Amino acid sequence: MSDEHIDKISGVSTTGHEWDGIRELNNPLPRWWVVTFYITIVWAIGYTIAYPAWPMLTSATKGVLGYSSRNEVKNELAAAEVAKGKYVTAIESKTVSEVVGDDALREFAVAAGGAAFKINCVQCHGSDTQGSNGFPNLNDDDWLWGGTAEQIQQTITHGIRFASDPDTRLSEMPAFGDIITPDQIAQVTAYIASLSGKVQTASLIEPGAKVFAENCVACHGDSAKGNKELGAPDLTDAIWLYRSDEAAIAAQIRAPKQGVMPAWGGRLGETKVKELAVYIHSLGGGE
Repeated sequence: MSDEHIDKISGVSTTGHEWDGIRELNNPLPRWWVVTFYITIVWAIGYTIAYPAWPMLTSATKGVLGYSSRNEVKNELAAAEVAKGKYVTAIESKTVSEVVGDDALREFAVAAGGAAFKINCVQCHGSDTQGSNGFPNLNDDDWLWGGTAEQIQQTITHGIRFASDPDTRLSEMPAFGDIITPDQIAQVTAYIASLSGKVQTASLIEPGAKVFAENCVACHGDSAKGNKELGAPDLTDAIWLYRSDEAAIAAQIRAPKQGVMPAWGGRLGETKVKELAVYIHSLGGGE
């Protein structure tokens, strides 16, 4: 056992650790640090007595205060349900137009409808609500059956071409490949394409206008602006559900695609459908 070494300058004993001629002084810990350390020990013991702490085989110690973080979360959720209950009740009793006209209800419905959209609608319309080929963009101002809050509610409730709902939105474009000739299809395609852009063969536009007048105005109107009562799209703008190139237009005339949207009324209930309608109406494309 070596003798105790005393540092000549400070007069303090060293620990025996030495590196490169430097010795470590054996100074005692500051009293404030020692007191603080003991306080933390006492605090820890008191905490484990007061609150749930020690794990056992099938549970844990409950703590003398009876505190439970799960109960706290449960109580907070219950309080949140009570807080939003008055809004839900108000939405249940009002029309969707009245909800839109009430700032507080509209704000609540937009938040609730946005959450419902993320659960039920993003699969087709996308998380940004901009849709894709065959699935409509909900941000623009082009609505097949109208973009008022009531019209949106009707579409969500009963769907589009949803066979099991008798009140579903229903419109089907005939397959003109069985009605008119291939030449007429090429002509009317050129005419429709010319309404919103350039065409490959300008000479087909004039005869195409005659084909359109004979076969298409009943639904799309003389000006090709469409008919929201029938779900017939406006053919004069740059918004297309199945692309706007001439090949896509011709394919749709020849053998049209008929998309289907589920009826959400039975699945979500009237209140949640109202909230969805208000949310979609708030995106900026509503009327």
